[in-house]
Amino acid sequence: MIEHEMNRLLERAKEDENLRNRLLKTHSESDPVQSFCDICAQLGYDITVGELFAYGMTMNDSKLRATNGGGSFEIDGWDDLYENFLDALR
Repeated sequence: MIEHEMNRLLERAKEDENLRNRLLKTHSESDPVQSFCDICAQLGYDITVGELFAYGMTMNDSKLRATNGGGSFEIDGWDDLYENFLDALR
């Protein structure tokens, strides 16, 4: 679900320069992810802070499980859907 919402938002932001700039500006806020999610909620997108973090953790866990016998080393951090989204906008 969150991937679908993020893709919808990305397409809209690519066409709407004002929205694009608002979303990019969240990166400089004191709580960037919450600011991002607040904009999403205002626009009717079902994107929450918890879902963004859970998505990253799930992707990281999947990478470890994809290795035969499980990952033998810890992956530093996890995929950051928020940062990936901003990179796609830039």
